[in-house]
Amino acid sequence: MLIGVDVGGTNLRIGVVDGLQVVDEQRVTADFSGLCKRRAPDQAIQAVHAVLNDVLLAALRKYPAVTAIGLGFPGFIVSGRVVQSPNLPGLEHVDLTTPLTQSLGRPVLIENDALVAAYGEYHLTGKQGAGLIYLGLGTGVGGGLISEGRAFPGEHGVAMEVGHLIVEPDGRLCGCGNRGCMEQYASASGVALSYVEATGEHLTAHQIAQQAASGNATALAAYALAGSKLAQALAHILKVVDVGHVVIGGGMSAAWPLMAPAFQARLDTDLIPALRGRVTVTLSQAGDQAGMIGAALLAAAQHAA
Repeated sequence: MLIGVDVGGTNLRIGVVDGLQVVDEQRVTADFSGLCKRRAPDQAIQAVHAVLNDVLLAALRKYPAVTAIGLGFPGFIVSGRVVQSPNLPGLEHVDLTTPLTQSLGRPVLIENDALVAAYGEYHLTGKQGAGLIYLGLGTGVGGGLISEGRAFPGEHGVAMEVGHLIVEPDGRLCGCGNRGCMEQYASASGVALSYVEATGEHLTAHQIAQQAASGNATALAAYALAGSKLAQALAHILKVVDVGHVVIGGGMSAAWPLMAPAFQARLDTDLIPALRGRVTVTLSQAGDQAGMIGAALLAAAQHAA
C-alpha cells in the first residue's frame, strides 16, 4: 500500500492507494496559501511541515503497511526541494522531504502537483509507452509531461510550467513576476479577472459559469477567452514536445463545455499543419484522484529504484 497526497492552497487530500485505486481518502482543511501570506517564511515552513506530518502520521497509524508516500506540491520542485511556489509565497528553497522521511519512517517523494497528476493519468489510460500531456485547470494552470513512460520534471524543476507561458505581452501581472502568463486568463482566477475587468463585479469562476449557462454574454466571453488562451499555449507546447494525447483536468475542467468551442477553434488555427487532426484532447476520467494516484506511484517507483 502507498499514500498519495494532493497538496492545494486551501486543503489536503490524502489517499491510500492500492494498485491503481484509492481505497481510502481524507480531505483536510489546511489554508497553506493564507498561512504563507500571514506568517514569516520560517514560521510558515514550520507550520506546513507540522500539518503534513500530523495528517500523515494519522494515516500511517490506520494503515501501517504503507511502504512509501508521495506528495504532489504546487510550485517548482527540484530533487524534493520546493524552490519556489508562486501561490504559496515565502516557500523558497525548502526541504520538506528529509524531515518528513525522518519523522514518518517511510520514503517520501515530493514532486510538482501537475506532474504527479500526469503520471497518474498516464497509468490510468492504459496506453503504456505513449506520451501524454496533462493540463490541470484550477486556481492556476499546471502542466505535466510523460515521455516514454517517465515523468519529466526538467533539469531545474520547471518543465511544463505551462501556466507561465506568456500569451499576452505586457498583460496581467502574474504571481511569478512576469506579465501576460496564460494562467492569468485560462485559470479560475483568470476567468474571475476577465469578468471583473468587464463588469467591476467580483464573482468566483463557478458563479461566472452559472451566469454563462444562463446566457450572460460577459460570462461566456470570459470562458471563451480562457479556452482560446489555453489552446494558444498548447499549440506552442505541441510544436516542441509532439505528444499525441492531452488530458484536461482540475476543478475548472467542469466548465469545459464553456471553453471547448473557442479552445478547438484556436488550436486548429495555431497548430502547424503536420499536427492538425493528430492530437487527441480528452477530459480526465479520474475525477480528482489522478494526483493522489500519480504521487503514490512515483514514490513507489523512486523507492524501488
